[in-house]
Amino acid sequence: MSDEKSPAAQYWSANLRLILGCLIVWAFVSYGCAILFRPLLAGIQFGGTDLGFWFAQQGSILSFIGLIFFYAWRMNKLDKKFDLGE
Repeated sequence: MSDEKSPAAQYWSANLRLILGCLIVWAFVSYGCAILFRPLLAGIQFGGTDLGFWFAQQGSILSFIGLIFFYAWRMNKLDKKFDLGE
């Protein structure tokens, strides 16, 4: 067996790294900013309320929408890199 990965294995590995990165951001925003770090963010005003409450109510949703667009953009670049475009 050679040490080189096949292109399919490299593609899947890059895809898994991207998914893992998105999941880390998702967990940080939804659990970290909205729940765990809410008392620390309570003193920061944003959008007429404190930042912790804003993340719990609106920031998480906006972050998730941003993650969807980021994932689609990165997957398009990854598809082109591995010549898997439409």
